Amino acid sequence: MQMPIIDKEEKTFRDPYIFASDAKAIILDNVLVNLFMLMRNNGARIKLMLRAGKFHDIKSLKRYFQILEERTDVKGYSDNPDAIESWLRSSLVNMVFRGKAKENVASMRPLHLESYRIRNQRHTRDYNSADQIFIMLNQRPEVMKSLKDYLSVGWDNASRKLVDSPTLDVDTAGILHLIKLIDIDTKASSSQIVIKPLLEKQANLFCDDIMRLLAYQHNIPRSVFIDYLRILVGFHLSLYFQKLVYLLPKMVKEGTIEVVDDWSQVVDMTDKLESDVAPIACADMNITLNGLIDYIRASYSIRVMRRIVTPHTSVATALSMIKNPTLDINANINASLRNVYNKYYAIAAENQQEAEQNVKDLQDYLQFEETPLDKYVQCLMKVGAAYQLKFSRDFLDKASMKNEASALIIDGRSRKHPRRGAIGSKLLEVMVQLLVLNQSSTGVLESRPLSIRQLAKEIRERYGLIIDGTDEIRFKDADIKTHLAFKENMSALKNKLRQIGFYTDLSDASSLQKIRPRYKFNY
Repeated sequence: MQMPIIDKEEKTFRDPYIFASDAKAIILDNVLVNLFMLMRNNGARIKLMLRAGKFHDIKSLKRYFQILEERTDVKGYSDNPDAIESWLRSSLVNMVFRGKAKENVASMRPLHLESYRIRNQRHTRDYNSADQIFIMLNQRPEVMKSLKDYLSVGWDNASRKLVDSPTLDVDTAGILHLIKLIDIDTKASSSQIVIKPLLEKQANLFCDDIMRLLAYQHNIPRSVFIDYLRILVGFHLSLYFQKLVYLLPKMVKEGTIEVVDDWSQVVDMTDKLESDVAPIACADMNITLNGLIDYIRASYSIRVMRRIVTPHTSVATALSMIKNPTLDINANINASLRNVYNKYYAIAAENQQEAEQNVKDLQDYLQFEETPLDKYVQCLMKVGAAYQLKFSRDFLDKASMKNEASALIIDGRSRKHPRRGAIGSKLLEVMVQLLVLNQSSTGVLESRPLSIRQLAKEIRERYGLIIDGTDEIRFKDADIKTHLAFKENMSALKNKLRQIGFYTDLSDASSLQKIRPRYKFNY
């Protein structure tokens, strides 16, 4: 059967009211660069003031330093041009195809809010993932402002000059000197509509993690802070998407956004491809991957309903309409279906028999769908589901930093070792730094020690990630092998904590096995 013919606007999948990111293989540094642009310009994407065919490269950046030296803003470039180039390549810029003939500058490293001013747009695509993070941050404007204030330190936008700051490192200062020479088009190319995130609790959790990270702004180097921020952005993009894959079909089925969030996932801490806990973690990940097709169908259903009722209809209203469609809504959907049939007939209009067979094939394909909406969504699925399915996996892998030190997902190189949830050592470090902080009744964040079991429990309660499943209802009747697997997982957690310097065995007594905060303060 040939593909149904659907108008481009109708088969569009992305809906910011559901999830703003496109299903693409993203680069998290690009997400940060574009996020900084959105934060700096109140949600607007800003165009660069570059002439057609012009772009930034290492030569042009070295030329900027030469101009700065002529203006006496910096000195020493003429004496050390090779050293400056090495500094640019190693510390100041992100590059694509590094070391190859077609290497090029993507952007400045996202060390400062103004880093976005120097970028080659074709190499810094974020596929709207920055919009999703901006929507989530906008849930708590005070957190957005605090993060923006920290990222803006060292630069006065009115005078376009550096402002002395004891926290400004040499790499950030170098970036700020370069952007003095860069103009941007202050007219927004597009403005971000104020959108509430569909999963408000998940957005609030992200904002709370950012607030806790900001507690360290005077204690850790800027580059470490930015690295933690990058990890958090990827981690929460992945968590948000995985929860959406799990919850959106339930929302469509129940006709409301108020569904029970009982998502959880076992994570493998062992770093062994054939650990005892690996089959459990793989089974949980398969639930997410196999749920993608239902998520795609649910997204199409909501988008179709919102387009038919009115583009500004809320997701909650669309869900209610899907559950209880009116006669007018069904009539509109049937009209769209007839339009598809007519186009399908027109493919072979010169041969009536073939045209009629085309329509019959389509009708047979849709015969098991009950409602007009189901039939129309199935047409959309035939056209776009395979694409979304493939690239949704790519998006999930990249957002989850697969197989990196900060991974939320790992896998092996063969089908024998499929994807499974994990917590990489750098991601664990970020989690520990956040979870050793406790908010008092007065709203002050205070550092405190944590036991190993407390840490595992808080990771479970806060993020839904299961390290020790012996207390989980779904494992209450588990066999001894499963209990031994979770025991091995907890031992692996201890080993990782030792490796990152948060835990030292002082005694066999569990009461003395504590994770000690690196920084003690009230924020």
